[in-house]
Amino acid sequence: MLPSLHDQVDRLVSLGATTPLTPEELRIAAKALPDRPGLVVVAGATPSALTPLLRRGDKEGFVVADMTDVDDFAPTVEVPDAPVYLVEGLDRGDHLANRSPEEAATEFAGTGRTPLLLTEGVQWVLQDPEVLQRNVCFMTIGSRLRKPGGRFDARTPAVWISNGTGRDGKERRDAPKVGWCWWNNRHTWLGFASATTRTT
Repeated sequence: MLPSLHDQVDRLVSLGATTPLTPEELRIAAKALPDRPGLVVVAGATPSALTPLLRRGDKEGFVVADMTDVDDFAPTVEVPDAPVYLVEGLDRGDHLANRSPEEAATEFAGTGRTPLLLTEGVQWVLQDPEVLQRNVCFMTIGSRLRKPGGRFDARTPAVWISNGTGRDGKERRDAPKVGWCWWNNRHTWLGFASATTRTT
């Protein structure tokens, strides 16, 4: 369960996760948010800076080695033009497991829900670590990478738990992990995180 908005801001400050805002700028901006349940999101925060702040037990979060361009994955959905905003109606999307990102995007278009951005997904796990469970993790298809020619890269970002295999390294087993999956692939253990709205 998400903490109160005040407690979320305090946690971001304590973790040093307010960049590009100062702690005081974050506190001031957050006071203008609607006082109702939701996730406080720092708009300009980058996945590369936030992911190492994730923890699962004593394991530190990390971005996979072949995603050095993680911060270039940009929103494909409308995002408030504000330094801080509130994401409401969060859902991990477990019911969409074993669908491809393309299929999930079609589902969201039909229901009016909006897929989470990668930075929103990481900030969600920062505030509520228990939302990330082994074999029940999620993709964040609101963020995609455009190639120079304008087409989307087939990689689609996700947040899950490392098995400590391959280039992850055994020492990273059980650590929170930002990685990617192919746009047309299905995975039984990955849902698709979404929300009802973003407000300021």
